Amino acid sequence: MQGSGEGWAPAGGRPGASKKTGAMPITENEIKEKYLERAIRELNQLSRDLQGCDACMQTRVMPVLGSGHPQADIMLVKFAPTTAEVEEGVAFYGRAGNALMKSFKRLSIDPMVIYGTVCAKCPVEDPTQADSECVARLGDEFNIVQPRIVVVMGDPALETINDLALPLARMLEPREGEIQAFTPACDALFVPDIDGALDEEGAKRRFWRAFRTLGRWHDDLPPY
Repeated sequence: MQGSGEGWAPAGGRPGASKKTGAMPITENEIKEKYLERAIRELNQLSRDLQGCDACMQTRVMPVLGSGHPQADIMLVKFAPTTAEVEEGVAFYGRAGNALMKSFKRLSIDPMVIYGTVCAKCPVEDPTQADSECVARLGDEFNIVQPRIVVVMGDPALETINDLALPLARMLEPREGEIQAFTPACDALFVPDIDGALDEEGAKRRFWRAFRTLGRWHDDLPPY
C-alpha cells in the first residue's frame, strides 16, 4: 500500500522525530496492524458510500457488499449477485459461497485469506443496467484490499475488470485456468461463473478444472 499520511512511517519512527528522543522503532507487526486498521476504515467508508448510491436507493433494496478479510491474498469477483445475495446484501452468500468453501478446503486454502465481491452491486433487476459509477467502485475495492491474486468469474466480470483500466494493469484474456499477470503486485485467474456451475455436472467439472489452479498458485507462495 501507499503511505497513508497519518503521521507514521514504515521505515521506523515518526516523520521529523528526533533520534535523541529514544523512541522505539515501529515493529513489523505494528506496521501490519496500521495497514489493517486503514483497510477496515476504507472498506467501511466504501460501504457507506455504496449505501448512499442514488441508483441503489431507487430500488429500496440495499446494495450487495463484499465480504471477507480486508487485506485478503485472494479476491473473488463475479459479475452479478443471486437473489439470496441481494436479500442478505452480502456477496457469495448461499450456494456459491458454500461450494467455494468446500473447494478451499480441498485446496488447503484458509478461508481467512479470501475476500469476495460482485461487480454489479446495485440490486437492479437487470445487472447490466447497474449504475456505472456504482460498478466503478470495484476499482476502489481492489485498491483497498490489494490482493495478490484476483479470481475473475465469467466473461461479464472479466469485461468489467478490464474496463476499470486500473493503473499499470494488463488486459486480461478469457483463458480459463491460466495464471495471468494483472498488475505488478497482483496475478489473475479466469474461471467460469460459479453460479452457472452449480447444477450441471459438466459445468461443475469445467469450473473445478480452472479453479484448482488457484491451489497450485497458493502452494507456490513463499512462506513469509
